Amino acid sequence: MAMNVGAPKRGDMDVMIDINTTPLIDVMLVLLVMLIITIPIQLHSVNLNLPTGNPPPPLVQPEVIKIDIDEGSRIFWNGDPILNRDDLVTRIKAAAATQPQPEIHLRPNKESVYGTAAEVMAEAQKNGLTKIGIIGSEQFVDE
Repeated sequence: MAMNVGAPKRGDMDVMIDINTTPLIDVMLVLLVMLIITIPIQLHSVNLNLPTGNPPPPLVQPEVIKIDIDEGSRIFWNGDPILNRDDLVTRIKAAAATQPQPEIHLRPNKESVYGTAAEVMAEAQKNGLTKIGIIGSEQFVDE
């Protein structure tokens, strides 16, 4: 540090008390360079140990139940029309009771009411069906 504490000269009435910051900046730059050098190089990849080979095929092929919803929001269970909500609930409960549980392939039409598809999914979930897939969603993509 350097300070000017000598006697004031004739034209200079104020004492100059300034700190020389050049050495402080030099020390900070040296510390910054040391920090940059000592930080390890970060890898931008995640190493995963994935199994090799093909998984064995399932022992039993699952049963597939196709639920279609047409443009009039009518529900079809494997091609058979569902007349009311009680019929739908009865069939869903019967499917949920079988072991292993069947896969539900829900295929709504683009022109159908969303509430119908939501009702089918809610009933399936409420009654314990866990394997539900929505099929034919490419019709909803605008080109």
